[in-house]
Amino acid sequence: MAGFFAKLKEGLTKTRQNFVEKVEQVFTGRKKIDEDLYEELEEVLIRSDVGVTTSFELVERLRKEVKQRKLSEPSELTQVLQELIAELLGEEVQLNIAEQGPSIILIVGVNGVGKTTTIGKLANRFKNEGKRVILAAGDTFRAAAIDQLEVWGERCGVEVIKQKEGADPAAVAYDAVQAAKSRNIDVVIVDTAGRLHNKVNLMEELRKVKRVIEREIPGAPQEVLLVLDATTGQNALQQAKLFQEVAGVTGIVLTKLDGTAKGGVVLGIQGETRIPVKWIGIGEGMDDLRPFVPKDFAAALFGRADEEGER
Repeated sequence: MAGFFAKLKEGLTKTRQNFVEKVEQVFTGRKKIDEDLYEELEEVLIRSDVGVTTSFELVERLRKEVKQRKLSEPSELTQVLQELIAELLGEEVQLNIAEQGPSIILIVGVNGVGKTTTIGKLANRFKNEGKRVILAAGDTFRAAAIDQLEVWGERCGVEVIKQKEGADPAAVAYDAVQAAKSRNIDVVIVDTAGRLHNKVNLMEELRKVKRVIEREIPGAPQEVLLVLDATTGQNALQQAKLFQEVAGVTGIVLTKLDGTAKGGVVLGIQGETRIPVKWIGIGEGMDDLRPFVPKDFAAALFGRADEEGER
């Protein structure tokens, strides 16, 4: 199909060259399935930003499948590996949206990963679905962050709740929740600061923001989405582990997948943190942030063209 799957497939070209083509070289360069093949495959996976733990896990799963299926030809392994990767990535996981009242989505992540852009694109998507949206400028430590969010607010036609630079982020979240309740808003997207140099401060700040939100709307926030930059490879995996520890992350948004050779990090993130990747970004356009569909990703990664239809 044309459309998003074709764009995803094109966007994963460098990852395919860095990952799948090297994997296929391991399989086609040998006449039998032996220990050397498994060791070489492990090496390729680790070098492709899949991560050590997940690479070991994939190779072990492959060994089991080879025995169970009684395979003897290395050329048969590419299809099996694609199946194992799709299995590792799991099923598509939708965003958790409240049945009644406002849904609060907390956005976390370090600076420079595309947080503000992600917020703008999510807001635009919700608005196009007919939902009433407001944004909360909770990254009060950088005036630029507030300004950037306002630019996106204007672009999408949604209001931005803000206070002055240096204000308490929890106070901004409180104002946004109050505005949502009084104006019958469907979705509130809350930006947060991305400072990593002091983990304790970050943890306390996020806990306070979440506490304030939950006090005003029991069961909220419905989502804590971590934004990661795919081009940083293993750094993205380390950030996922840290934020999982400090923020209670419920889902991941992986940006900048187009044009990077490090898309294999999706497997490492999923394999080591078990946090579902819920959205991916594969371009600059407003519609280039889409729900993550694992089977489509696996098929696009391996250059297959058997997808069912546009999303």
